[in-house]
Amino acid sequence: MHFANQPLIGSETGTLIVLKHPYPWQVEEPSIYESVRVHTAMQTGRTESDLVPNAPSLGTKEGYLIKQGKIVKSWKTRWFTLHRYELKYFKDQTATEPIRALDLTECSAVQFDYSQERVNCFCLVFPLRTYYLCAKTGIEADEWIKILRWKLSQIRKQLEEHSATLSS
Repeated sequence: MHFANQPLIGSETGTLIVLKHPYPWQVEEPSIYESVRVHTAMQTGRTESDLVPNAPSLGTKEGYLIKQGKIVKSWKTRWFTLHRYELKYFKDQTATEPIRALDLTECSAVQFDYSQERVNCFCLVFPLRTYYLCAKTGIEADEWIKILRWKLSQIRKQLEEHSATLSS
């Protein structure tokens, strides 16, 4: 009901977003991902400190990362998108078809990686391959690692709940 009257949210950059549809209240979200501020202060006359300072954002992320090739081991910049439990990468941001879609339910670990001769690297460990990725900054690498680890924890939680249901 609140967003029907005050449908504005915004990021730290000050970009405002008007919600066209009600925000789903039954959605799992990481508490660690990107702080967002509710920008109703403009209309209500309240100050920002009266409002929720760190509302969590949806558990999605996208951006450019540098990825090591499987065979040649050369590094190429790719556009990555993370939605639900799928991490896709594309040739660039304009490409419509992904080069590959990685199913995070098959990923066993996400961790910082110091084995490459590059900075801000991390890796995703899958049964048949480990993917090596590098971000432009340490903060960006940290954001990717945090949200990917959160996704893996959600997957494990669901698997535990599922196996508990089967055993009862």
